[in-house]
Amino acid sequence: MNTSAIDIHKELKKYFGFDQFKGLQEQVIKNILNQQNTFVIMPTGGGKSLCYQLPALIQEGTAIVVSPLIALMKNQVDAIRSLSSEDGTAHVLNSSLNKTEINQVKSDITKGITKLLYVAPESLIKEEYVEFLKSVKISFVAIDEAHCISEWGHDFRPEYRNLRTIIKNLGDIPVIGLTATATPKVQEDILKNLDMTDAKVYKASFNRPNLFYEVRPKTKNIEGDIIRFIKQNKGKSGIIYCLSRKKVEEIAQLLQVNGISAVPYHAGLDAKVRAKHQDMFLMEDVEVVVATIAFGMGIDKPDVRYVIHHDIPKSLESYYQETGRAGRDGGEGHCLAYYSYKDVEKLEKFMSGKPVAEQEIGFALLQEVVAYAETSMSRRKFLLHYFGEEFDSETGEGADMDDNMRNPKNKVEAKDQVKLLLEAVRDTKEAFKSKEVVFTLTGKINAILKSHKIDQLSVFGKGTSLDEKYWTALIRQVLVAGLLKKDIESYGVMKMTPLGLEFIKNPQSFMMTEDHEYSEEEEDALNVVSKTSVVADEVLMSMLKDLRKKEAKKHGVPPFVVFQDPSLEDMALKYPITIQELSNVHGVGESKAKKYGKAFVDLIATYVEENDIIRPDDLVVKSTGANSTNKLFIIQSVDRKLAFPDIAAAKGMTMDALLKEMEQIVYAGTKLNIKYWVDEILDEDQQEEIHEYFMDSESDKIEAALKEFDGDYDIEELRLMRIKFISEVAN
Repeated sequence: MNTSAIDIHKELKKYFGFDQFKGLQEQVIKNILNQQNTFVIMPTGGGKSLCYQLPALIQEGTAIVVSPLIALMKNQVDAIRSLSSEDGTAHVLNSSLNKTEINQVKSDITKGITKLLYVAPESLIKEEYVEFLKSVKISFVAIDEAHCISEWGHDFRPEYRNLRTIIKNLGDIPVIGLTATATPKVQEDILKNLDMTDAKVYKASFNRPNLFYEVRPKTKNIEGDIIRFIKQNKGKSGIIYCLSRKKVEEIAQLLQVNGISAVPYHAGLDAKVRAKHQDMFLMEDVEVVVATIAFGMGIDKPDVRYVIHHDIPKSLESYYQETGRAGRDGGEGHCLAYYSYKDVEKLEKFMSGKPVAEQEIGFALLQEVVAYAETSMSRRKFLLHYFGEEFDSETGEGADMDDNMRNPKNKVEAKDQVKLLLEAVRDTKEAFKSKEVVFTLTGKINAILKSHKIDQLSVFGKGTSLDEKYWTALIRQVLVAGLLKKDIESYGVMKMTPLGLEFIKNPQSFMMTEDHEYSEEEEDALNVVSKTSVVADEVLMSMLKDLRKKEAKKHGVPPFVVFQDPSLEDMALKYPITIQELSNVHGVGESKAKKYGKAFVDLIATYVEENDIIRPDDLVVKSTGANSTNKLFIIQSVDRKLAFPDIAAAKGMTMDALLKEMEQIVYAGTKLNIKYWVDEILDEDQQEEIHEYFMDSESDKIEAALKEFDGDYDIEELRLMRIKFISEVAN
């Protein structure tokens, strides 16, 4: 085809209304029009799809576009149809069509109307389709989301693996592979697999300078932290990613209860509901979508202002893809991830059931995520290095746009350590992954090292003065500095680079940044910090305790019957000054707030005013009514006087769990008349004895009651009586 005769700028204006191409688009399109194999790596939002849409529209014949998701195909087909006067310009061919629709598609292709045919890889295997496609003119085959071919890609699909054979079957047709994320390893894998190592590769920069990257430790107070973050970004659109559907539902509910408009999105929801929730987000009827990774493929919302990872993703590709949904319009985008090593261990556990080869790949990808989260060097530099791109963290665009660059960690001179590390890689014949190199330095032996007699080398154990964590962190930084590289063939094996060999001969200063440590102790310390920075007001607490004593005397009940300690602590944290606010306090329901609350909110209101206290509106993290269905069921069952074991069995609960729920119900101020069941277990005298004990006791703790009765009653009997007592006396 004579491309010089086509004015592609004119065609661009005609079909898409743009005056000029973006980035690499023009070069890519010319290469495709020259019938050459082409491989395009372009970050999300870079205008990837135009690279094959335009050449398809202006060439003879039909282009086949292989895509992994039906929803994605539908979006694209709609978009192309809106550009053309003919509906048949673009079609989908997949399992969702009936016989009549399939015939319509075939007829449009035969007539030369259809320029783009979107198919799932599965459709291309069907004999009838293959025979038909062989009989018509195909301009080229485009494989979108080409990383699905590679086992090292973040979204591997086995059915993508035999695309090469299928395409060869159709004849000698140019192939275009396109992906929005690919590490050097994945790129090589894709080219090999599609048998197009001769393809011209076009790679756009992966740097998104408008995105701010931040990693926070995942503490027990994560829900409060997320709510605070969203409220600080009120009116902006955001996405929260969670790994499980259950977590998606929980977080979405939690946000709704706390006055944030949010909807869940995951594969377990009905397709209609999913479509509705996606539209609500696009139309800005809701601020936040809480989703599993099923969400966002092909979502073209340009003004997502933040992406939060409640759970760390399985690979840096996923992370890059998902964070890349923020700030596509070039405006601000805040990418916040919560990290705890516990989550990583959970993901490792999930992998343990898979085939060994798959596990190895999974572990390697996960280790990169850990390295990213724990590193204290420029996150942008780290991320871009992972995708095979150099970045200058001093002068590069967006250089200060991450938490590590804004709050730099300590740096220490590590020239001698780097030299020792490089010598260890060299002397062990560049045969090992980082774990073995670290073991060699710290003098630890495992089966692999033993079989290679590494413990007999002089370098073995030379770095024992420093721990494994130190050496692991140093390896990461030396890799990014280009003194070592990971071999592409045997991914993960450390190889020397010319720079590294030069460094051994002529060592230079190497300033190493100390890694973040997200250890359990630190996590607990952080919890304490987050609690102490919002610790209960001691002065108010003692005033509330005095008031509780007074109120208890007035009502003739023990103090714990009025409010329990955790409830008072929560009041001294949130300063509720209305009955409505009081009913959001831990362990206080509406009825309890109405019954005892007035004196307490009056006291707090006066205290707040006299001490000029700024009340934390965002601290009132209300818990979800996740158990409210259980509660309702229990209250109704007790009203109907059902046997406790039957109530527990109906909800799949243990007796302990049932009693816990009942305790929560009565402590929050709702009456439960369980006399009918207690009568089955304890006689009048026994009931009276325990009732009197609670009436005179300072505490409602079961341990104290057990001690007091010294084996006369068991835990369950005492708990039942405590529920009955609180229900009768307090509510």
